Amino acid sequence: MRGSSRSAEHVALFRALEHSRRHDRLFADGLATRMLPPGYRAVVAASRVPAVHRWIVRYIDTHYAGGPRASAVVRTRLIDDRVEAALAAGATQLVLLGAGFDNRAHRIAAPVAFEVDHPATQATKRRRAPAGGVRFVPVDLAVDALAPALQAAGFDAAAPAVVVWEGVTNYLTAEAVDTTLRALAGLLAPGSTLIFTYVDRAALDGTGAFDGVAEWHAAVQRGGEPWTFGFKPAQLRGYLSERGLHLTEDLSTRDAAAVYLRPLGRTDEPTAEFYRIAVADA
Repeated sequence: MRGSSRSAEHVALFRALEHSRRHDRLFADGLATRMLPPGYRAVVAASRVPAVHRWIVRYIDTHYAGGPRASAVVRTRLIDDRVEAALAAGATQLVLLGAGFDNRAHRIAAPVAFEVDHPATQATKRRRAPAGGVRFVPVDLAVDALAPALQAAGFDAAAPAVVVWEGVTNYLTAEAVDTTLRALAGLLAPGSTLIFTYVDRAALDGTGAFDGVAEWHAAVQRGGEPWTFGFKPAQLRGYLSERGLHLTEDLSTRDAAAVYLRPLGRTDEPTAEFYRIAVADA
């Protein structure tokens, strides 16, 4: 990777557009716009006019099939809720693994927060927003060892933590995912929580009949970041158990939309059945 992640910028755009909603937004993320290049910032600025916002959202949802925008914002809200629950239950460290342009370390108060990411994306983020006490850990999960880098940054392996691994596994190899999960299982103290997203493997191998998967996958391929890995949901519990982790929750972004969008009357925003969020205990 030579520059920052295009996928990370797209998710930041979706979060900035969600923040600009006036009455029915799922979360606030005032820093999201600062993560964006100038063209996207102009889009967000225009979206402050409600009619323009509706047009932009319709355009994105129509031209990028599969529901990447709505899937991104409902997963953001779901993960926020799980992070806050873990902190309330006693976690004292927040780790954003493959952080991209995630601003949770600023939006959700944690005693200490670490952001682990590819050095190129992390460098872009540090230019666009203040650190605000976040401890940055430059790591390329495809080649670098995670645990030593985190501990060198001050991570306490004896204290419970909540780890967010959002929007990353589907861009890695099976070996990198396995290595990372084993490293986390060996590093995290009892009482820790891991929250991660993944793509249903049936969306990658063609065995699943999912709406919009071909179009969404084609879009990320055009951006130079094709999907390379997925789990089979039915096998996830056993896979994690073999690596010392206990699955406690696994649902799709479509399931999350029923919880978060439908009560707000937001029923026409497509979300993906094949994009999933899992929660596991160490």
